[in-house]
Amino acid sequence: MATGPEEEKPPLFPTWRYWYALVIAWLVLLIVLFYLFTKTYS
Repeated sequence: MATGPEEEKPPLFPTWRYWYALVIAWLVLLIVLFYLFTKTYS
């Protein structure tokens, strides 16, 4: 019995939406940190 992509469970989180939110939050955090680093040492 093959499972399609719509039936796959993501690792660690109950849905893929949590993974998307985590990745977006991580990228926003990196952007803010690099911005602050640039402002501090410019």
